[in-house]
Amino acid sequence: MRKLIVLSFITLDGVMQAPGAPEEDTSGDFKFGGWSVGYFDDMVGNAMGEQLGHPFDLLLGRRTYDIFAGFWPKESDETARAINSAKKYVASHRPVSLDWKTTIPIHGDLVEEIKKIKAEDGPELQVHGSGNLIQTLLKHDLVDEVWLKTFPVVLGTGKRLFADGAMPTGWQLVKSQVSPSGVVVASYTRAGEVKVGSFARPDASG
Repeated sequence: MRKLIVLSFITLDGVMQAPGAPEEDTSGDFKFGGWSVGYFDDMVGNAMGEQLGHPFDLLLGRRTYDIFAGFWPKESDETARAINSAKKYVASHRPVSLDWKTTIPIHGDLVEEIKKIKAEDGPELQVHGSGNLIQTLLKHDLVDEVWLKTFPVVLGTGKRLFADGAMPTGWQLVKSQVSPSGVVVASYTRAGEVKVGSFARPDASG
């Protein structure tokens, strides 16, 4: 079984929309595109390099795929080489150009097709961006790990990583570090169900 890993830049209030540029995603009249850029330091870059420094395939929503396909084939650094050489599975209801090698559109029932892809032999599946796709993955309990970069910013608006409808899930922190600019880089793996309890004393009701 292949691991499915969500990699996301988020704000303190959980917003993941358009971290990289003003024009990246303006839906919902979002005006804060590019909010991660001023805090992205060498340590965050090194962490990203480590996470992309081993074999992986990509699972992308259509908007993120189009952004990636318009940018990464023109780049030639180590990150670009890793992304360009990865197999790209694309969730889209519209026709997908196959010019960017190797691109594989996902047809039919999205959840069932992703389950089939996870069951195949191959490297881990990394999900970058792809907010709408991530909501589907979380709702159907298909995410094995989340690798987050939490930036010291509050926006108060925008698409959130964990929106309503995500499957209630426990997570275990397996790795964390804090960059000089205050970005918390943390990796979590699935850890069963949510643990609940009470701090009330047994006799508090009396």
